Amino acid sequence: MNYRLLGRSGLRVSELCLGTMTFGEAWGFGEGVEESHRVFKTFVDQGGNFIDTAINYQNGASEEMVGKFVAGERNRYVIATKYTLSTNPADPNASGNHRKNLMRCVEASLRRMNTDYIDLLWVHAWDKITPVEEVMRGLDDVVRAGKVHYIGVSDTPAWVVSQANTLAELRGWTRFVGLQIEYSLIERTPERDLLPMARALDIAVTPWGAVGGGLLTGKYRRGQEVPDSKRKDFNNFRLNDRNFAIADEVAAVAAELGKSASQVALNWVRQQPGVVIPIAGARTGKQIEDNLACLSFMLSPEHLERLNKASAITLGFPHDFLSWPYVQELVNGKTVIHDHRKIS
Repeated sequence: MNYRLLGRSGLRVSELCLGTMTFGEAWGFGEGVEESHRVFKTFVDQGGNFIDTAINYQNGASEEMVGKFVAGERNRYVIATKYTLSTNPADPNASGNHRKNLMRCVEASLRRMNTDYIDLLWVHAWDKITPVEEVMRGLDDVVRAGKVHYIGVSDTPAWVVSQANTLAELRGWTRFVGLQIEYSLIERTPERDLLPMARALDIAVTPWGAVGGGLLTGKYRRGQEVPDSKRKDFNNFRLNDRNFAIADEVAAVAAELGKSASQVALNWVRQQPGVVIPIAGARTGKQIEDNLACLSFMLSPEHLERLNKASAITLGFPHDFLSWPYVQELVNGKTVIHDHRKIS
């Protein structure tokens, strides 16, 4: 396992992050303590130190297990958790990005994981309500109090993240060093704004969904519906002809390399520009072993190109417009400019 710096910070994290949404059985999927510990131990035995959870995962069971698993060696691990999502649908203040929910969630997560500090606290999703200055000042307060070391933001528009970090720098508050997004061969739309923004602002990216909810692993077949579960509707929208064609190309590359489809999908994400640290979730020890094996090889430029072509998207306006040769000539005249700073 190699290590990466988490964005504009000195924090060293493993090149894969262990996702723990499957630690627990309250949501109708996942595993109990024994198998979850096997997943955890397999990950850390290979050098993994970056663990991702959330206050609401498996109704709190995920944080509880993480706390138990790291006990005795707490300082060895970089534990990331999240606040925002509802923990009590009947309480209007038990969700959202606002200060009351932030403070409540931080205290609850600390108690549940039996720790004095959270290494990385994520804003789990943008609520579109709370003023950005309230969010950033609240996050800065928990950092200054020593309860949180670093902050990150998940599932939030690029313009909000840019506004937040600019405001934080202007006022001397803590800035986001991490960005968590869905990103995979079947979900490449972050390439329009989120990923260029992250590279420009030196924010590390920790993608979730790198294997497309299982579709890129060969788990699903054409005409098949996701089995009844809490995530059925969430996953069924992925099952379309375009995505199955991408999955077929992943399977073809995997067969040529003698590797698993999951490893190919993870490595495509890992090999994207910038600091990209995929979140690798697993329900069983066997699954995490397979995911970790992606670290033993790299995709060739030829294989990357095939996968890029199979999954290509249009960037839309203004990106495609600004790339037209006619527009480029209007903007730059006939001068050819080689800019090493180019980020998109």
